[in-house]
Formats: sequence, C-alpha cells, structure tokens
Amino acid sequence: MIDAPVPLSVLDLAPVGSGTTPTEALGRSAELAQYAEAVGFRRLWVAEHHNMPGIASSSPAVLLAHLGARTGTIRLGSGGVMLPNHPPLVVAEQFGLLASLHPGRIDLGIGRAPGTDPVTAAALRRDLGHELVEEFPRHLAELVAFLHGAFPEGHPYRAITAVPQATEPPEVWLLGSSDFSAHLAGRLGLPFSFAHHFSAVNTLPALAAYRSAFRSAPAGAQPQAMVAVSVICADDDERARWLAGPSLLSFARLRQGRPQPLPTPEEAAGHTFTPTEREIVRSWSRSMIVGAPATVRAQLAELLATTAADEVMVTTTVHGHVDRLRSFELVAGLWPDVVADAAATAAAVSG
Repeated sequence: MIDAPVPLSVLDLAPVGSGTTPTEALGRSAELAQYAEAVGFRRLWVAEHHNMPGIASSSPAVLLAHLGARTGTIRLGSGGVMLPNHPPLVVAEQFGLLASLHPGRIDLGIGRAPGTDPVTAAALRRDLGHELVEEFPRHLAELVAFLHGAFPEGHPYRAITAVPQATEPPEVWLLGSSDFSAHLAGRLGLPFSFAHHFSAVNTLPALAAYRSAFRSAPAGAQPQAMVAVSVICADDDERARWLAGPSLLSFARLRQGRPQPLPTPEEAAGHTFTPTEREIVRSWSRSMIVGAPATVRAQLAELLATTAADEVMVTTTVHGHVDRLRSFELVAGLWPDVVADAAATAAAVSG
C-alpha cells in the first residue's frame, strides 16, 4: 500500500494498442482503476481526446460512470473535460449526475484546449466564433455556479437548476500547460494540475504563477498544486526503454497528423525515425521518466523536490496491459522512498 504524505494518483488515457479493440482497452481501464484503488492511489482521472484511434477516452463522463460502478473508494475524475467543446450546463448536469451516483468521489478537471486537431474541434463545436479563449473564464464561472446553484440575483441563468444537483458537488480543478490557467486557478482559489508530461518547459513558471496569484484567492482557500508526469518503469532500464518505444512513435505520428492505434514495441523498434520525427520525440520525451526502479525513484524525487507539488499524477502508456500494471506496481512501491528523498533534498537546499 502507498503510504506517504504526498499523494500519488493515476491519469489513464485508455490506450488502444494495435491488434486490440476499444472494448478491450476500456475493460483494462476498469482493471487499472480497481488495482489503483487496491494499492492506495489517491485518485484516477481520464482525459478527453477526439479523433485519436489510440485513445478510447473520448467521453470522460461515460467512462467515469463505468469505472465508478466497478470501484468503491478511489476518487475518480476528468483530466480533463475540455470546456470549449461543451456548454457549461451540460458538463454540470453530467458531473452532477456522477457525483450523485458516487458521492464524495468525483473530481471535475477542466481544460481550455480542444483535446484534438483544429478540424475536429470545429466539428465538435460547430461555431468556433462563440468559443474564443477569452470566453473561457466566463464559461468556467457559469459551470461552477451551475454545480453549486449559486448564480447571483439578476443573472439570466439564476432560474436554471442543473439536475441533479449533487449533495456533494464534484471538486473542480483547473488544468493547464501554460500560465493562463495557472493565473486563473490562483485568482479563483481552485486546485491546479499542470501537464508536465507534455509541457515540461513551462512547469516551474506556471506553478510559480499559480502560487503567486493565490494571494488574491477567496478567504480560507489554500493552494493545491498537482503535477502530471509520464512514467514507464520496468525491472531494468533496457526493458523500460523498449516499452517506451510505442509511446514515442505514436506521439511522432500524432504531431504529423497521422494518429493511429498504439504500435507494438516490435513495430516501434523497427521504425526508422526521420529527422523531423527525431526532433519531435527529443522535445516531447524530455519530461518522460523511463527506467528501472532506481532510475525512476531518483527522477521522481527530483521532480517532487523541484516543483514542491502537493500531489503527483502518473500516466503510463505502453502497449501491453501486464507491462502497464507492472509499471504502476513498481512506482507505487517506490513512492514512500521518493517522497522521503524529495524531502531530504528540499531540506538540504533550504538549509
């Protein structure tokens, strides 16, 4: 069991490997949720993606209902729902329903990116003119008000009730990969989760912006910063690098507009990367932690000491389900030592 003062959580993308089906991928997501609950992970989130054959989690609310019925205590949430793709009232109804089904267990992580390519975003939204980034803070405020039934007097939506109105509304988090959402989360007094797994260069500036902006947060609110990181852990470094190959090749294809199911390690090992693909992989993989337990422990401890995160969320994308569960098993076993190492490093620096 995980026993450490800094919680450890899971981000599941429901990966669809080549030679498998979305049905199999979603069944494995349920197995992962049950495993994560059994060993003591704090929460498990699923992410909204579209037009990506290698990711089955296009509808977080539907998948969370499935996972909630198969677990009993672990917190479940979205990492995240991409708010520009949905009317705030619809999201409030979906997550109010989830929170009514599973009281005290539902998180609502909100992002402002589309979670897809521009053409697919247009198909989702129909009218992009009404979904400008500048409107995101207003839409977020509407969503929170719907969840809590808290529109002020005179607001045109005051007479609307998002049904069901959960007795314990979902905990709202703001997600981000830049300082825009960091500033907004700080000002609103919301928990903030940073996507270190694909925007490592912005991690420290965004966390600093969040904590600085929190000075003007509502009275009584406390900053809560989470960092999401990609980790692939195996019994030795060579095996971990082998398992990481599919993720690297998949991301290179995605960035070139050719999303496909997650390739096998054999396919990834046999692929000759072009110079463009090598640069894509080099840039993206800087934030990945790949290796044997000792390697992963040291890098996670460094990340935790550097960021002073209040929680760490791990995502692991490998082709084989057994290998994915093994990676989470190894990380869970390491975590108490990771936290202790990070604390020792932080104390040495401050001293």
